[in-house]
Amino acid sequence: MLRITKITDYGFILLAHMANQDLDSLHNAKDLSSAIGIPLPTVSKVLKILTQGGILQSHQGSKGGYSLSRPAGEITAAEIIESIEGPVAITDCSSAEGCERNCPVSPSWKQVNEAVIGALHGLTLANMSNK
Repeated sequence: MLRITKITDYGFILLAHMANQDLDSLHNAKDLSSAIGIPLPTVSKVLKILTQGGILQSHQGSKGGYSLSRPAGEITAAEIIESIEGPVAITDCSSAEGCERNCPVSPSWKQVNEAVIGALHGLTLANMSNK
C-alpha cells in the first residue's frame, strides 16, 4: 500500500488552512496549533520542513510568521510531498536511482510511478483546500 507519513498529512492540513486565508496573512506555529489541533512541536517541525522545501516563506520579527511562498493554485501536491518525504517512488526500481535488478516488471513500475506523479502534479493546494 502506498502511504504518506503523518507529518506529510499534517503538512497538507496546515497548508490547506493557510490557503483558505488571505495570501498576505502571516501565521505563527502557536496559532496554527490551536486552530487545527495539532501539537505545537509537530506544527513547528512541519513549518520548518515546508520552509526549507520552498513551500512556505518565513518572516522574522515580532509580527512575523509563515506565509505561502506563492498562490495555492501554483503549489502542487507533488511539490508538497517531495518537500517533506523526498522524491515520489512507489517502488525502489521506480525511483530516479533505480534498483540493482534489471527485471521485466521494472518498466511497468516506472510507468505506474509516472502516472502517480502526473496526478500529484495536476492537483494543487487550491484544489485540495476547496479554495
